[in-house]
Amino acid sequence: MLNKLSDFLSTIIAPASAGARPEHTLQLATAVLLIEVMRSDAESTDEEQAVILGILKDRFQLADAEVAQLTELGHQTAKAANDLHQFTSLINRELELSEKVRIIEYMWQVAYADRQISAHENHLMRRMADLLHISHGDYVAAKTRAKPADME
Repeated sequence: MLNKLSDFLSTIIAPASAGARPEHTLQLATAVLLIEVMRSDAESTDEEQAVILGILKDRFQLADAEVAQLTELGHQTAKAANDLHQFTSLINRELELSEKVRIIEYMWQVAYADRQISAHENHLMRRMADLLHISHGDYVAAKTRAKPADME
């Protein structure tokens, strides 16, 4: 099972051919990063899961069934992955800075969904910003935009 998943990931995370944007692999990479935020603290909540589903549906304009499939594959992939570099390197290769900052903002939305930020979430978010080559200013701006008004 793990070998099949690993082989699958190796094929989809490979560099895009002929300059085409690998939309499905970008969707999976984004889903994995969002799921990792949810998994980074002690407890995954229904609120976090709902935020992830909403982000994926809106961001990629997917039907409910497609979002469910993407989320399930994202959970499986996140559990099987040794590190997040394969996903961040794909995102770095394929997306503009503004799109990467938006992903950081989405990740903060997931982190804020349970109304508290754990030390593990903070650490993961800082590491993701570094891996995605996001400046500190853009990182702070994304965090500020994602923070719910009633948490000010």
